Amino acid sequence: MEELPVPQNIKISNITCDSFKICWDMDSRSKERITHYFIDLNKKENKNANKFKHKDVPTKLVAKAVPLPMTVRGHWFLSPRTEYTVAVQTASKQGDGDYAVSEWSEIIEFCTADYSTVHLTQLMEKAEVIAGRMLRFSVFYRNQNKEYFDHARENQNNKMLPSVKDNSGSHGSPISGKLEGVFFSCNTEFNTGKPPQDSPYGRYRFQLPAETLFSPKTNLYFADFYCMYTAYHYVILVIAPKGSPGDEFCKQRLPALDIGDNRFMTCTEDEDGQLVFHHAQDVILEVIYTDPVDLSLGTVAEISGHQLMSMSTVNAKKDPSCKTCNISVGR
Repeated sequence: MEELPVPQNIKISNITCDSFKICWDMDSRSKERITHYFIDLNKKENKNANKFKHKDVPTKLVAKAVPLPMTVRGHWFLSPRTEYTVAVQTASKQGDGDYAVSEWSEIIEFCTADYSTVHLTQLMEKAEVIAGRMLRFSVFYRNQNKEYFDHARENQNNKMLPSVKDNSGSHGSPISGKLEGVFFSCNTEFNTGKPPQDSPYGRYRFQLPAETLFSPKTNLYFADFYCMYTAYHYVILVIAPKGSPGDEFCKQRLPALDIGDNRFMTCTEDEDGQLVFHHAQDVILEVIYTDPVDLSLGTVAEISGHQLMSMSTVNAKKDPSCKTCNISVGR
């Protein structure tokens, strides 16, 4: 019997965080005998693992022979922003239920995409469920060590400069490793209405009026929702001056929020035309401001509390098993 054709020139297209399209060329001889495709999908770090033998080990993905390109969607193995290798066999199901198979194709590498705005909106809706009531606040603050602020004064023209967002939070977040900004907090203690005196990030705190960063001149975006194997849940928001490079980055990738009407952080006007600010009580907000911030706009002082290193979210990994803050795609 003539051998089955080996897939050639494999092409991957239409890549999302949990799907892709695959197509290839085949010799037309014996093409009509093909009943199935076997697709071997591996995370890239496992690319040197031995290929399974179809008689001994179940295939990771068996697909009926359909017109190409074929969409692989929602497979349990696919996670966002992850490198994979893929190889293909053609197969013909025999009368006894066994398969005749071709040789393996060449191995192709590709990387899945970040969460789309559709996925981020699903994440945002889950965050809205637990955000809680809104508490008033009046300042943004940023904790760091003394050397950080000294360096800003001496080497950065008195400015805190944006830096690239680390890999903390959801693995599929489109801002990780890409968006530049300065991190701030705004959460207050419900009994005092003031920022907590403890911090994971350093004993020195820069504090400035909320309206300096957040106003009708800025846009607000939802960026992430996650936890770190604890009861605390974090929401990342991005404040971007309208028309800035950071604003353009976010417009293409993140769900926009109405600054006066959302469940996380709001800016509204009172009867006297003064800006009033509120934050959600039941999540910890991490706020990224996408432009440099001059230290002259606020004050730096030492906090009286403790430096709680265990609460740091630097490069923190999201708990993939939490039902509160995970959506159905990716891990």
